[in-house]
Amino acid sequence: SSGKKGIYIYILSCSFNAAAKEVAVEILSAQGWTVEVSELYALKFEATVTTQDIIGEVKNADHFRYAEETKLAWEAGKLSDDITGEQRELTEANLIIIQFPMYWFTVPAIMKGWMDRVLTLGYAYSQEKRSMLSFTTGSHESMFSANGINGDINVTLWPLQNGILHYCGFQVLGPQIFWALSHIPTEARGTMLEGWRKRLQVVEPQVCCSLELHFPGNENRDLWMQ
Repeated sequence: SSGKKGIYIYILSCSFNAAAKEVAVEILSAQGWTVEVSELYALKFEATVTTQDIIGEVKNADHFRYAEETKLAWEAGKLSDDITGEQRELTEANLIIIQFPMYWFTVPAIMKGWMDRVLTLGYAYSQEKRSMLSFTTGSHESMFSANGINGDINVTLWPLQNGILHYCGFQVLGPQIFWALSHIPTEARGTMLEGWRKRLQVVEPQVCCSLELHFPGNENRDLWMQ
C-alpha cells in the first residue's frame, strides 16, 4: 500500500447503493487503497444531536448550545465514542465517498445525522481531502434539469457540496449519479455500475482534478474560518 486511505459512508447492505459500494471497495483496493466502510444502519448510528454526544459535564446546561459544547468536548477529548471513532477514520482518509439514495432532494436522516454529529465545530473546518457524493435517484436526469419538474441538480446539491463539504475544506469531486433506478431494466443498472467502475480506475489526483468542482469565495474562505 502507498498509504492511500479512503472512507466509504453508506446506508444499507441490501441495495443498489451497496452494490456501488462493493464496486468501489474492489476497484480502490486493487489500486492500493485501504478502504474503511461505515454502514450507518448496521452501526445503529444515532442521527439526533443530544447532550449524550458529550462525556461528562457540559459548560452551560441551562442554555445548551450544541455547536459550542461539542467544540469544547472535541478540544478536551470528551466526545462520545461513536463520534470519536468516525472522526478518527475521517482524519486518516485521503478520500471520502458518501453513498446514498436521495430522499426528498437530500441525504437520508441518518446520513445527515452523521454530518451533524461528526463534523463538529472546530474539527470540521480542517478537511483538506477529496470528497464525492455518489447517489441514486427516483427521477430521470431530464427531471433534474433547469426546466425540469425537480429543478437543476446543481441547485439541489448546493447545500451538500458547497454548504457542507466545500465549507469544511474538502476538495469536492463531481458527483456520481445513478438516475431513475426504479424505472430502468436490470441490464441498465449493470451498465451504470460499469461506468462507476471505470471512473474509479482514474480517481488519482492528477487525473481527476478536472472533475473537481469550484465554488465562489475560495480566496476568502480562510478569512471566514478565523
